[in-house]
Amino acid sequence: MSRAQDTVTAVLPPLQVEDSQALKWDAQCEVLVLGWGAAGACAALQARAEGADVLVADRFTGGGASAKSGGVVYAGGGTRQQRAAGFSDSPEAMFDYLKHETQGVVSDDTLRRFCNDSVSNLQWLEGHGASYSHEVPPGGKTSYPQDGYFLYYSGNELVPLYGGANPPAPRGHRTVGKGQCGAVLYARLKDACLKAGVRPLLQAAAKRLVVDATGRVIGAEFSRLPPGSQQAELHARLTARAERLQNFAPGYCDSLRQRASQLERDFARPVLVHASKAVILSTGGFIFNRELIGQHAPKFRRNFKVGATGCDGSGLRLGLSVGASSDRLERVSAWRFINPPYSWHKGIVVNSDGRRFCNEEVYGATLGQPLMEEQGGRAWLVLDAPLRRKAISEALFKGYWWFQTVPALALMLLKVRKGKTLDQLAHSTGMDPAVLAESIRANNAAARGEAGDPFGKSRGGRRALAHGPFYACDISVSNPIFPLGALTLGGLRVDEQSGAVLDVAAQPIAGLYAAGRAAVGIPSHLYISGLSLADCVFSGRRAGKAAARETLNQAQLAAEASS
Repeated sequence: MSRAQDTVTAVLPPLQVEDSQALKWDAQCEVLVLGWGAAGACAALQARAEGADVLVADRFTGGGASAKSGGVVYAGGGTRQQRAAGFSDSPEAMFDYLKHETQGVVSDDTLRRFCNDSVSNLQWLEGHGASYSHEVPPGGKTSYPQDGYFLYYSGNELVPLYGGANPPAPRGHRTVGKGQCGAVLYARLKDACLKAGVRPLLQAAAKRLVVDATGRVIGAEFSRLPPGSQQAELHARLTARAERLQNFAPGYCDSLRQRASQLERDFARPVLVHASKAVILSTGGFIFNRELIGQHAPKFRRNFKVGATGCDGSGLRLGLSVGASSDRLERVSAWRFINPPYSWHKGIVVNSDGRRFCNEEVYGATLGQPLMEEQGGRAWLVLDAPLRRKAISEALFKGYWWFQTVPALALMLLKVRKGKTLDQLAHSTGMDPAVLAESIRANNAAARGEAGDPFGKSRGGRRALAHGPFYACDISVSNPIFPLGALTLGGLRVDEQSGAVLDVAAQPIAGLYAAGRAAVGIPSHLYISGLSLADCVFSGRRAGKAAARETLNQAQLAAEASS
């Protein structure tokens, strides 16, 4: 097993029991939630609101990838914040836009329900302590807004070919707070869970599901560190440090995870939890599982991992162990943001031959997808001298985040190729001089209004690159100073009305549900900032409601069958 892979939770075949009453259970509940990130918290809160006794388990202390995120929730259809900022939006306009982005990953009925429920779901978050505001950053378009700004265009709404027939509206609602606000949002959800009476089982890694003689999921077995022990305290410190430093020293963080995993192997003890109604899987994706990435999405093995240690596919593997079906496991969102600096998207992005292949205005994941899947992860951002000077000035003086400014300056000042002429630039980068020259010629003609842009770039985003020297910034996946992040999008197939996990015959597996990135959902085709957290709310509440009503549903089915 590789250095990174030995931190992955081992999943065992299910424990099959003939008589659940004869088994010695360590804890009892009605609804058991595996994974206490945003999806798990929303599922637990909704199940509690339905009157269920809920226990939520987590391998660590809660938060997952949600707590490390920017805390952006994709919401629209006429939120209070949109109206306060002077924007008109409707569920129909939101649906029209997302229909293009999601490409049928869910049914139209489900997507419409997501859009129709968007306003109320944001209000639901506010009711649990999260706060949202309406300040829009200058220009409206950025990879992440600066402090003091909380509503922005977080997708492709401003790109002509993507926006649709309706006027564009900003739908990225950043949770009010300072810095990366995922921790703020998660803290509110965690507090709400505890106030509602949700019982946590922490530092407990789910090892296998428990099924009865009929195949119904009735609980799970965990491997838990002794609460309050020195080993548990050390485990918490190691894993917290690994999450905090992942962006700066991933290799060092892998070593921290190894130490934490060794503590689990040496000191954790088995714990059996019985769920009389249902189990909900909400453990995140699998970007930290290199074996699964190699099996399903090998092109993305070199990408920087976006997520948390718990994104090791444990929920996916638990579901598969009881006959679940999966989908979209090959779909990975690769993030190549070139805004900010704002001037960057006025340059052109070309492949290793010098051929332009995209509209540079698009959202980072929309750019990263073809870069990885069609161009082998290799590409250059080409600027001329005036545009480079302007971009450097923006990076220095526009007040961008450090994670936007530092890589941008490093890319333009350190990892850059230069040529007094385009021929010299092509020679220094290995591009084909004729191909690069033609890409620049077509771009300049579009910028001057002599022709349309072949990739649909807006008039405001076009600029002639005519004043040397010329620069090529390496935006390839292999560039260590400009990491190309990635996260997985696929998961377990679920019933779109309830969130029940489906088997290979597309039938619900009794007693098993999934939510968030562990399941196929709204963001499983292409990622847009905020769409994942919005789906955590949508799919989490859906699963929590259905799981809490599981006994009632079974009774209704039995009555219908006997009538």
